[in-house]
Amino acid sequence: MTRLVRPDAVLVQAVIAGALSFAHLHDLAEAAGQDGWKAWAYPVSVDLLLVAAWHRLRSLRDAGEPARSAWSWFAVALAASLGANVATAGLLDLRDVPDWLRILVAGWPALAFLGGTLLVHRPTSPSAPEPVPDPAPVPVVERETEPGVQADELPALPAPVPALTVPPALVAHARKIAADHRTRTGSEIDAETLRARLGVPSLMAEAIAAQLA
Repeated sequence: MTRLVRPDAVLVQAVIAGALSFAHLHDLAEAAGQDGWKAWAYPVSVDLLLVAAWHRLRSLRDAGEPARSAWSWFAVALAASLGANVATAGLLDLRDVPDWLRILVAGWPALAFLGGTLLVHRPTSPSAPEPVPDPAPVPVVERETEPGVQADELPALPAPVPALTVPPALVAHARKIAADHRTRTGSEIDAETLRARLGVPSLMAEAIAAQLA
């Protein structure tokens, strides 16, 4: 059975818009003195930075991390693409490009390289935490009774708080997470956030937070 191929209108529109934007960036770079293969490399650089920033933005949002840096580079690449489209719409004489625009076009490779490097090498969320050993067993304390007093008539003692043993490696890992949280937010990390980042029980997170204080 022959399968009919139906073109996707959204995909066709994206291809047309991308080709037009690519041509505008090429024309602007060529008018600014970047001839030959360099004029064709400019639209590739702008589009790659735009895609890389969007991919990084989605990854950070899915991980619950701040995405201000990715938003900034996405805005820079989008401004470069939109600026080229507007500049080639007849508002700018491509036969006499102003000096400030030549400077911007010439400085774009260094800016794009910096943005791509920061997007690729930005720290990500820490890896899965190390397995936490079971807490030490709580010793049972025998209660002595006075003569003539039944054991069940004595007031109940408060439940003993188990002593948690936190591995030094886990404490060191928590210190790095707390330092990163302090750098990004300006405040100390709380026990609940530390529990979510480390993936440990609440009692263990409180014990670690007490050692970090």
